[in-house]
Amino acid sequence: MSIIPKDSNGCPYLFLAPMEGVGDRCFRKAMASVGGFDEAVRDFLRVPRNAHVKSLACEYVAEELAPIPLAAQLMGSDPDLMADMAREIEQRGAPRIDLNCGCPSNTVTGKGAGSSLLRDPETLHQVAKALVKAVSIPVTVKMRSGYEDTSLFKENLLAAQETGIHFITLHPRTKVDGYGPPARWDLIAEAKELLKIPVVGNGDILTVKHALEMLRITKCDALMIGRGSVINPFIFHEIRAHFAGKSFESEWQDLVKYLNVYLAEIPEMMAIKSRVNKLKQLLGFLFKGNSALLEKRGQMLTCTYPDPECFMNYVMPLLKDGWASSF
Repeated sequence: MSIIPKDSNGCPYLFLAPMEGVGDRCFRKAMASVGGFDEAVRDFLRVPRNAHVKSLACEYVAEELAPIPLAAQLMGSDPDLMADMAREIEQRGAPRIDLNCGCPSNTVTGKGAGSSLLRDPETLHQVAKALVKAVSIPVTVKMRSGYEDTSLFKENLLAAQETGIHFITLHPRTKVDGYGPPARWDLIAEAKELLKIPVVGNGDILTVKHALEMLRITKCDALMIGRGSVINPFIFHEIRAHFAGKSFESEWQDLVKYLNVYLAEIPEMMAIKSRVNKLKQLLGFLFKGNSALLEKRGQMLTCTYPDPECFMNYVMPLLKDGWASSF
């Protein structure tokens, strides 16, 4: 059985989750600038049936967040193509390959990938097994609790485990659930009881209290946080500080650095309006984490500014005024 390490204070291994849309290179680089997490997972690389593997693999850059490891997540349903892609990614220095069995997008599932793999445990097994056989680095699976329901939950877990993967990350909602109803942490506990390999808990971890509750309820081996880190980029530091018996107060300059890195990483070829909207998307999450900022969220999202710099000149005083209320 592979072991996911804890730190010297007993804090579980902390993963920054892959997130379609908001969790791109800009966000990962900004999060790496403030740190606190042990490993990140790149947003998925989709491997369609007509994929040119070598070209597609170039989108993965192992050193992107160095020295923080960046795992590669692959999404597809053709075992041979997925194996070819995994080999290319391994050659590019990936520390780990993760199989996406969770994306709920209809565009994705309509082509047999993402969470649609959960409709048939045998297909999931074939794809995961092909990855395991193709590479020498660890292969893992990130999955939801099912497609329409949880009727194949145990079968999918066991099918994945039998391939020789190192661990499973479980987001305990079905494809049909999307991101709406509360994550069913009891299913993470059930997976932990059933499996011999480690289980990483994911879903609805927005605060230190949530992290501790998940660990208590599920006995999971590690934590993966997505949306909670967009709302509060210092959540990993807060969790780590708790296990060290210390208090953690984020510094204003750290938030400034986080936002400056994000802004600097937005591609210059992106249209100016799109760059402003991208900043609004990130800040829309950030404003949710503070009661004073929440009152101004609508105003921030609907304001009109000609370029990102002007928009940030407007936003930063709002952020600073609300900083007294911690995230």
